[in-house]
Amino acid sequence: MIAFLGQGRMGAPMARRLVAAGHQVTTWRRGAGVSAAAAVEGADLVITMLSDPAAVREVLTAALPGLRPGATVVEMSTIGPEAVRELRALLPPSVALVDAPVLGSVGPAAEGTLTVLAGGDVSGCREVLSVFGSVRELGPLGAGAAMKIAVMSAMVPAHVLLAETYAYGEAHGVDREALADVLAGTPLGVLAERLRAPSKETRYSLAHAAKDLELGAWEGASLATAARARLQEARAAGLGERDLTAIAEHVADPPGPRAVPLNPSTVPATNGMYSHAVRVGDMLYVSGQAAFDEQGNLVGEGSMAAQAEHVFQVIGRILADQGATFDDIAFIRTYLTDMDARAEYGAVRRKYITGTPPASTTVEVSKLFMPGLLLEVDLIVALRPGRP
Repeated sequence: MIAFLGQGRMGAPMARRLVAAGHQVTTWRRGAGVSAAAAVEGADLVITMLSDPAAVREVLTAALPGLRPGATVVEMSTIGPEAVRELRALLPPSVALVDAPVLGSVGPAAEGTLTVLAGGDVSGCREVLSVFGSVRELGPLGAGAAMKIAVMSAMVPAHVLLAETYAYGEAHGVDREALADVLAGTPLGVLAERLRAPSKETRYSLAHAAKDLELGAWEGASLATAARARLQEARAAGLGERDLTAIAEHVADPPGPRAVPLNPSTVPATNGMYSHAVRVGDMLYVSGQAAFDEQGNLVGEGSMAAQAEHVFQVIGRILADQGATFDDIAFIRTYLTDMDARAEYGAVRRKYITGTPPASTTVEVSKLFMPGLLLEVDLIVALRPGRP
């Protein structure tokens, strides 16, 4: 039996392919009233096709009680190799893990013509994976996830590049159709045709493209990080559910300056009531960061030093996502539940903020939003002009 834990545009056609191939399939989707643990109970193969690393961790954590020893989890979302390694640590040793993200959109998913990028031992699931399309076995666990991010780090910025090409042409009186015809004779011809007229049907959403680059825009990847910034702006402008090709409209007629919410995949997800940070131009406003993990559990109970260490590690990842460091902090505000513990907090803070300190406020409060939290830290950061 196969348990398919999926959502979004890709999940439904992929599950239908399995049923059409004669497999017994139990499906799960958020809000359906069936727990993930119940959905995977008794399954030999568990397939996940979800939106991002946080969703995969959440759903598989919920599914743990129902996973049987000897089962194989096939992770087919786009989450990156680091998240795959975290899943391996999360799952019991008796449960095998394969990473197998796909190249292709809704049409190929329905037709069974996706390209499956597989990492790990696929001997127990090769036949099932072939239902979705051609299977490329790329090496050890994580190889498929890394390949997917590498490919998208080229494909997505190419869309942004061509959107800017069309915008340049329009600004300089170049006929759009003529430009598309000329580009058709170049190696960029296929993508140029896609952006000639942005698709009304969402095949690969702009929001998912932005997420993929948030996973893949590694330090030093100047083109990918610049494209990520463009996509984040377009997502904040309300184009997230449109097809990626809508980036051409955004670049041609961008809105005025506005706040861009940021929620890096490298830090625990919020509860949906706030964003980790908001960028306005070259200023970054970071929400209060506290010591809790991906599941919302307290980290470092009773220890100011342990909680402060966790908070500053998270802050470091938020800064790095925007090409910043602790040296770029303009203002830092700290809330402590016990001012007598400020020396412990200060010792950790000085490990991360060295040199001339930023403007700073430290206040004592009676309690914070979660029982057991000892501190919360928010920031204002001056980003360097030109950094994505």
